[in-house]
Amino acid sequence: MDIARDVAELLTGHPLVDRVELIGSRAGGTAHELSDWDFLVETGDFASLADDLPRLVEPLGPIAAQWDRYADHACYMLMLRGPVKVDLIFPGQPQSWAPPWEVSAETLPAIDAHFWDWILWLEQKRRNGRDELVRKSLGDMFRLLLAPMGAQEGPASVDEALELYIDLREQLERRLGVEVPRELEAEVAPVVR
Repeated sequence: MDIARDVAELLTGHPLVDRVELIGSRAGGTAHELSDWDFLVETGDFASLADDLPRLVEPLGPIAAQWDRYADHACYMLMLRGPVKVDLIFPGQPQSWAPPWEVSAETLPAIDAHFWDWILWLEQKRRNGRDELVRKSLGDMFRLLLAPMGAQEGPASVDEALELYIDLREQLERRLGVEVPRELEAEVAPVVR
């Protein structure tokens, strides 16, 4: 799969997409093996395109796809096998951050998808030596995702966040009587550990 070509072709083939541009480290030639693929997407009808996105990206075979609750602009996050993180960023759609996750049997699968996307992003930043950003983001992760799951204190590292999350998720699965698929964990955990 050629991510840059395939994503651009899928999106530009839609009549509501005005422009697609690869940005970030992949565009700048400074990417490493875990770097995400960031695409700036411009549209004159965001609401209609947003409704079409799940169907539009299906050919990529995402194992997770959801809107980023904690981005400053609308961002549709995809996780592909590899693991490969793809972000479709809509700069014309500023947004406020959502409140912390509310944990329930219904939301736990979406929380799981968000965690694995987030932890892969954190590992990318850690490998690039972005220690201050990693510290800030671990604090955000604690406040918005891990504390609602029952964490009493925030993790000091990506490894601690990973172990804490897995433990909390297993406790919640038992308490809520649900089981979250492990497909994302199988893809992401080995490259983060």
